[in-house]
Amino acid sequence: MLFQVRLFAAYRERAKMSVVSVDVASPATMGDVVDAVVRAVPALESVASSARPVVNREFVDRAAPVAPDDDLALLPPVSGGADADFWLTDRPLDPREVEARVAAPACGALVTFIGTVRATNEGRTVLYLEYEAFPGMAEAKMAAIGDEIALKFGPIRVAMVHRLGRCDVGEASIVIAVAAPHRDAAFHGCRHAIDRVKEVVPIWKREVWSDGAVWIGMHA
Repeated sequence: MLFQVRLFAAYRERAKMSVVSVDVASPATMGDVVDAVVRAVPALESVASSARPVVNREFVDRAAPVAPDDDLALLPPVSGGADADFWLTDRPLDPREVEARVAAPACGALVTFIGTVRATNEGRTVLYLEYEAFPGMAEAKMAAIGDEIALKFGPIRVAMVHRLGRCDVGEASIVIAVAAPHRDAAFHGCRHAIDRVKEVVPIWKREVWSDGAVWIGMHA
């Protein structure tokens, strides 16, 4: 079966092509295709272990089955997307620190989202919030969101940090910084990031009032 695999950024430069065609026996997995790409383009061998396989615009593992009409791609790690750029902390957040991780001469736009603890929610006075996460998985999901943004909006740099423990009213609970060559990608990328954090990152919020508390999203 003949597969077309798209390459981006550093992988495209190494291969000196944007699409690689490979012939793989049926049935095939994404791992079979990746191995065939490396055989066809030896220049990619040293970086193949860090490649992010994509099938139909979704990240997959090597065991994922593939068909010739699937949209396949190999992505390098997202710019500014080192694990250190996606982290959790129990200390107050500094937006400037997050922005510094993505600022670059090639980026003409930098958009920052700062989520803060508000004083009221659904008519009740909030004293403070408490955040709990699944360490390791949370940062991995945050980094995966960075990869999603690069796939969806093009060359882009992403960093984000989420607060853990007690977070008082007015304090920042999350900071996301997105830098891109142009403002549209930066704005849309930042919006996509916060939406996806709320959907897939294993972080839980406990809202504390003067007369009680509740884990948000849990209903009796």
